Amino acid sequence: MAPSETAKRAALKPKPQKEKIFHPESRKAGQLARTQLRKSKLTEASSKRHKKFSSQIDVYGFFYHAMPPEGGVLTLEELHDIIKGVWLTRHDAELEAEQVARRKGRPKSVKEMKLQEIKLQEAEDYRTGMEVVDLTHAPTVKLFRRWDQREFAYIQMLRFIRISSSNPTEFVVSKPGKHYSLGSDTKSSPQDQDMDITGDDSVPDLITEPLARFSSTIMAMDGPL
Repeated sequence: MAPSETAKRAALKPKPQKEKIFHPESRKAGQLARTQLRKSKLTEASSKRHKKFSSQIDVYGFFYHAMPPEGGVLTLEELHDIIKGVWLTRHDAELEAEQVARRKGRPKSVKEMKLQEIKLQEAEDYRTGMEVVDLTHAPTVKLFRRWDQREFAYIQMLRFIRISSSNPTEFVVSKPGKHYSLGSDTKSSPQDQDMDITGDDSVPDLITEPLARFSSTIMAMDGPL
């Protein structure tokens, strides 16, 4: 009796290779363990780097939306007002909700402690010297408007200043900016640095808008902690 088609196909089908098992103390097992450890470390480092850049992008996104209408710049006083009235208070409503929800005598939640830690750290940074994009500098503001709100490397071309609550009338240029239009000493051609980035230039007038409306926007941008 001739074999059936099913039997022929089964005979032609390659048998799955058995997984090789190495002795735990063999050289090959050690090589595989080191390879896997390296992959794990690279994955972890990549994840941390992504989270770090994502957090920084959120910060720069805040100041991107803090820019005045097209063609204008902020005064130093207005920049301080935005930091004090919006940036440092953006978690207040969420923190208050956590405190209200906590029953009397119960310990603080992890979220409440984290929010308080963020507020204290940011307030201390602002007191001792906070580095921000220079929104008082017209060439920097013009360049900042072209950011796509995603590319981190683009931010490095902007001019930064350091301001503090302890000395609100003065600032220090901490980074002159790498873009040729800012007149820095960095040697680079316009073709290399003039990135073709387009974005939405319709930025709300945050100086004339109520701070509460702007604060809710920033809280939504931060996302859950």
